[in-house]
Amino acid sequence: MFVFAAKDAWTELITHKGDWNPEIAVAWCSIAAYTTLSGLGIFNTLKMLPIMLFMIFYKGLWLFFVAYPLWKNGTLVNSEAQDWTQIFILIIVPITVMPWKYVFKTFVLSKD
Repeated sequence: MFVFAAKDAWTELITHKGDWNPEIAVAWCSIAAYTTLSGLGIFNTLKMLPIMLFMIFYKGLWLFFVAYPLWKNGTLVNSEAQDWTQIFILIIVPITVMPWKYVFKTFVLSKD
């Protein structure tokens, strides 16, 4: 994720010509920041868990509010959301490997 998404985001930001659509610019800047911080998480895994929690949360919200209604209505296939759904559904991987006991103890109960 880090390598591919970061490369795409930074390339888009650096090579963009002309005026930006503000919403598109926010998306590219967010992806660049998020993937760069995720790369740092390789070396400081436990300290970077909030980035992983953010990723799980926003992708989960998107799947629930965007992809699920399309899927439920039978309109997800061949929609603009289909490719994003195939990428975002992979949040199952970090969800399964997340040290949830540590997350709860550290970020919910605020205990070290």
